[in-house]
Amino acid sequence: MAYDQQHPHEFEPPVGGVQLNHTAVYASDRHLSAEFLAAILGLEVGAPFGPFLPVDLGNGVTLDYYEKRDEPIQSQHYAFLVPDERFDAVISRLEVVGVTYYADPGHTEPGRINRLFGGRGAYFGDPDGHNMEVMTRPYARPWNS
Repeated sequence: MAYDQQHPHEFEPPVGGVQLNHTAVYASDRHLSAEFLAAILGLEVGAPFGPFLPVDLGNGVTLDYYEKRDEPIQSQHYAFLVPDERFDAVISRLEVVGVTYYADPGHTEPGRINRLFGGRGAYFGDPDGHNMEVMTRPYARPWNS
């Protein structure tokens, strides 16, 4: 059951623990940044929700773009797990719009992808300098490998 402002006592928390629901992404132009990411990932931009412009990632999480013009945007890192069969399309969309992708987070290997953990991955900057990452395999962490 979804949250109902008129009947908040009827809200049911998620089963199985804590889940990320949404996060705000600061942008100098929320429309430009949301449309950019949605186009690259093959997603849609949702209807505005107050000051936010959401991009639904399809796993119950939204990136809520929030326009912030009174101070510089601090670069953040966002990583997206994409199906292997969609990875080439993401890279192609970056090439079509003239955005350089890199094999590494420091952006020193332009036009290359990585093959970490048996998958494929790449990094690219968004219009505000956020360091975006697409990968086909999640990273193996010491506590879950």
